[in-house]
Amino acid sequence: MCGRIFRVFSIGPFTIIPEGETAATGIPIILGRKGAFGSGEHETTIACIEELTKVVGISGSTVLDFGSGTGILAIAAARLGASYAIALDIDLQAAISCAENVKLNGLEGRVETICGELACIAFKSFDLVLANSYADILLPLASDLVSITRAGGTLILSGIPIQDKFEVQLAFQRRGCILKDNRIGEEYVTLILEKADM
Repeated sequence: MCGRIFRVFSIGPFTIIPEGETAATGIPIILGRKGAFGSGEHETTIACIEELTKVVGISGSTVLDFGSGTGILAIAAARLGASYAIALDIDLQAAISCAENVKLNGLEGRVETICGELACIAFKSFDLVLANSYADILLPLASDLVSITRAGGTLILSGIPIQDKFEVQLAFQRRGCILKDNRIGEEYVTLILEKADM
């Protein structure tokens, strides 16, 4: 988003609304007008949100939004009925932006913002892990991301350049994940994986 103005627009059942504006239709997600990356207009964010709406059993689930930026994915998950979500980002400005957006959406207590690395929450486990990041971040963290996903849980990975698809896919499959689906965008791939129920 990087401080620029964006418009009201829809992604699946959601309507993304800049702070101070209103919209009559859709499930609302209100975002501050400036802040971290993630207004929802990027192809990877759109893919993640559209795939998020297909997750069976999201109601009552626990969710990690890794590399959360504005927190749009964590907010969307909460709007779909997730009981609790953590929005984690290493960048302080992103975490501040996310916390403001959580407040704008009235989701304090259901979406927790944490500024830090994955190690900060290594003791937790999640039904759903969302990671809209880069391949060079996802690859070294593959074991950690899989380990914090509950058996039978879902991982939605995006931000992966098309040329890196098979390397990332294989890294997660080697750690006990099953590829359920994938989306090829203009430049990026989104992988939908399930952690094997061992």
